[in-house]
Amino acid sequence: LLSAQVKSVQIPGADGDMVAMAGHAPVLTTLRPGILKVSADGGSQDYFVTGGFAEITAEGTSVLAERALPVAEVTQETLDGFVADAEAGTASDAQAKLVSDLKAAGAQLSL
Repeated sequence: LLSAQVKSVQIPGADGDMVAMAGHAPVLTTLRPGILKVSADGGSQDYFVTGGFAEITAEGTSVLAERALPVAEVTQETLDGFVADAEAGTASDAQAKLVSDLKAAGAQLSL
């Protein structure tokens, strides 16, 4: 969705939110469902992600999201579809956490 020079990337990490900026220590983390915020000189852009990975290196930050949409494009119907897909998966603690995280991310969007 985006390839640009940016000031920072706020990442919804599975172990907590983090902000990647120039000079950040190298990190590889998994994403939880949430809002990924990209700040650049021209403003910021917010994306809804359902999971994936983020890699922070000396060269920059790369995000590989399972699904990503600009926040403005996420509707209640879209969120309900993500939750239904998650609920249709194999019953496990991880599945229950995913469903819970998707619903919490939807609350961030006031859906």
